[in-house]
Amino acid sequence: MKENLYPWLRNITLRQLRGFDAVRRAGSLSGAAKLMHLTPPAVSLQLRDLENAIGAPLFDRVDGSMTPTRIGRELEELVGEIDALMLRFGETVDALKGVDHGVVSVGVVSTARYFAPTVLAAFMKIYPDIRIQLQVGNRASTMEKLERLELDFAITGTPPEHFEVKREFISKNPQIIIAAPDHPLAQESRIPLQALRGETFLLRETGSGTRGVTDRLFSRDKQLPSSGLEFGSNETIKQAVMAGMGIAVISAHTVAAELAEGRLVALDVKGLPINRKWFLVKHAGKRFLPSAEALWKFIARNGRHYLASN
Repeated sequence: MKENLYPWLRNITLRQLRGFDAVRRAGSLSGAAKLMHLTPPAVSLQLRDLENAIGAPLFDRVDGSMTPTRIGRELEELVGEIDALMLRFGETVDALKGVDHGVVSVGVVSTARYFAPTVLAAFMKIYPDIRIQLQVGNRASTMEKLERLELDFAITGTPPEHFEVKREFISKNPQIIIAAPDHPLAQESRIPLQALRGETFLLRETGSGTRGVTDRLFSRDKQLPSSGLEFGSNETIKQAVMAGMGIAVISAHTVAAELAEGRLVALDVKGLPINRKWFLVKHAGKRFLPSAEALWKFIARNGRHYLASN
């Protein structure tokens, strides 16, 4: 039998693997002890027993810092797979208790965080015992987690193309150009794109969906700037635009409140808004448990009602 090839594997315990992972994350025995609520000698003993079972060092110790060796990095991947299997088992147990239990991991691109919590809160009123793990990030990081099966599904404006997914349309996602109310073009109509050549554009970071839309807009007119002031969040961009630092391409849903209150204006630029869409997206290989299936269907049916405009 295959397990007889590596009899030492039977000496590895889950507790030892937890200790190894804590040392990897903390970079030291003392830090790992704090994470695990144990003493440093207890963590050291777990790590020593694990290294003895494997017959190889798992960390290089340099200047008080512990860095995984090549074998340690391989074990790191194994621990991640074991965690995923344990979580799946826990969800399976909850699923056997009924659709109204379980854990659902949802990724939300930064722009969608302006409506996603509202629809998730509505779902939780119906299923109070379903726990939702919400992870907000830019498009690149969210799609990376989706590809690694770390998320049940994600809400995004642009589904990935480099791996197979299932998608479900939620709503339109118009992209507009915003400016301060006292901007010289604020009261103009049918503004030609060329009129923006001298403007300072405030940009999201590379990898965000909004940045991709801005880059495509720049490609329409080679005399538009190919760069500008870069910011890491839509909130910072909104504040900067209101302060008169420049103009920005952004989702209309992100600035609905500011537009209604007159703190920002949408420039009437020819060819805008750029019509994008909101999608639910799951990895084609991801198997839904009843709790995730229920949330997916709820957002697909009701998501558009929680957007400021359609």
